[in-house]
Amino acid sequence: MKITIAGAGTWGTALGITLSQKGYPVCIWSRFPEEAEKLSRERVHPNLPDAVIPDEITFTSDIATAAANADFLLMVVPSVYTRETMRDFAPYVEEKTILVSAAKGIEKDTLMTLTEVLRDELQKAGKQNEAVAMSGPTHAEEVARNLPTLIVCACENTDSAAKVQALFDGTCIRPYVNPDEKGVQICGALKNVEALAVGIARGLGYGDNTCAAMITRGMEEIRRLGLAMGCREKTFFGLAGIGDLIVTATSRHSRNNRAGFLIGQGKSVDEAVREIGMVVEGMNALPAAVTLCEKYEMDMPLINAVQMIVRENAKPSDVVKELMNRSLKTE
Repeated sequence: MKITIAGAGTWGTALGITLSQKGYPVCIWSRFPEEAEKLSRERVHPNLPDAVIPDEITFTSDIATAAANADFLLMVVPSVYTRETMRDFAPYVEEKTILVSAAKGIEKDTLMTLTEVLRDELQKAGKQNEAVAMSGPTHAEEVARNLPTLIVCACENTDSAAKVQALFDGTCIRPYVNPDEKGVQICGALKNVEALAVGIARGLGYGDNTCAAMITRGMEEIRRLGLAMGCREKTFFGLAGIGDLIVTATSRHSRNNRAGFLIGQGKSVDEAVREIGMVVEGMNALPAAVTLCEKYEMDMPLINAVQMIVRENAKPSDVVKELMNRSLKTE
């Protein structure tokens, strides 16, 4: 069996290390030849300094080589590059290959989930490969160190999800199957925006009471939107829902939380993203989140608050005052 990972960032590398340790042949593809060559030579990712990349993992920037004979193709590029990358890979994807979307996001123009994006590009190439979403509370820094981690493999075709589940069985990642493919991905994208909100609150100096309340109300926002979109309520109280939101809103590894913290401390959005130095997916997910709020006529105060701060340059402390002075409601 061959596993190909498209994307040589921290998450793609951590997944490659994990699957290689199980004995699978793993090929990691990078769009940048110099990155592929450096990782192949040095066997250490610059953002995962405590993890050694096994010698058995191969690196390439050639798509045909990466896609050849792959049983699983894991898409682990930033969400905004998913369509472009799948379009490039599609002509080379073999009939047996199962696609796995391991990034988190919603395409802002089409409002497609990432598995829908993968299928769309495959169908344009005349192919019908299955796509499975993989999500949950999964920081690469911990997976790369073999710390126990739980994920969800989501697909309406649960047989395909079960194949991805079996792929990770016996690793540090314990996998579960969920048929709610859309719900799992809505959670994965929108929790990044909610985590930005919690980070901003921390940056403003607010405490645990505030952050616990924001996580709770943030999950309620996501739940209400998901139900309006036809998702399963149970999903929002599982690993891909509340589990992922908790870790993203509280962990020192969370780029979204850290970016929000810097913004709350007074840095501009550009300064915060630049200081993080890696993709902050909450910024990418925000336009789609706001559009979904409008489309389904949902009242999502925290997501709208992030929009006001990030896109409309509102002062964070003023936005908090507005939130606290909203009309009283029942829970």
